[in-house]
Amino acid sequence: MNVMAPLALIGRSVLTLLASVGRISLYMLDAFSHMLRPPFYPREFLNALLNIGWLSLPVVGLTAIFTGGALALQIYSGGARFNAEAVVPQIVAIGMVRELGPVLVGLMIAARVTSSIAAEIATMKVTEQIDALVTLSTHPMKYLTAPRLLAALITVPALVAVGDVIGIAGGYTVATQNLGFNPVVYLKNTVDFLEPLDIISSLVKGAAFGGIAALMGCYYGMNSGRGAQGVGRATKSSVEAAAVLILAANFVLTGVFFSV
Repeated sequence: MNVMAPLALIGRSVLTLLASVGRISLYMLDAFSHMLRPPFYPREFLNALLNIGWLSLPVVGLTAIFTGGALALQIYSGGARFNAEAVVPQIVAIGMVRELGPVLVGLMIAARVTSSIAAEIATMKVTEQIDALVTLSTHPMKYLTAPRLLAALITVPALVAVGDVIGIAGGYTVATQNLGFNPVVYLKNTVDFLEPLDIISSLVKGAAFGGIAALMGCYYGMNSGRGAQGVGRATKSSVEAAAVLILAANFVLTGVFFSV
């Protein structure tokens, strides 16, 4: 019996994980279905656009500019060991556009937006506002999930594009002001090195990460427990799930776009 106990624990854990994956997958399909069918709620959609997009710009911009500057310093320092300091603009560009830009923006959105959505919807559940929506013949998925999901799919790629530009600008500033790079040559190397596939992959990742962030916030908010502890647990779980899924999706999408 003692020998089988660890195996039983592993089995229960795997079954719990598979059940969670199934529930989230069904919720995702339901959310996309409601997002494409009327009725629509433009006011909720516009509020979500403002919250997810515009209000996230400061944290995205600050994260990107410091990351781009630090990346330039690190690449220059490492390249100096092999007399390869000239590759700074190329590596900063490809690093920001392919990986760091989308991933950092996705994680910032998970930290800021996913937690906010989960806390808001979980509080609505605790205070029985979701039950009131059902009483008023308003489907919670259409009113709460669909507008936020659509707004995230639209705004997060735009945030990723802005983050990529700001991150490259941060690397450009550090390289030209502190490392002695010629501004014109730096910009030319950046533009010449980037390919359309790099930009497309960045935007696709942004849409995927935005969808994950919004879905995790809505899912855990809708399925939160009662009371303050339920709201706190839903908020924590939503951010954890969103962060892990964003990193996993990044690995999969990188393999799809850049596998040899």
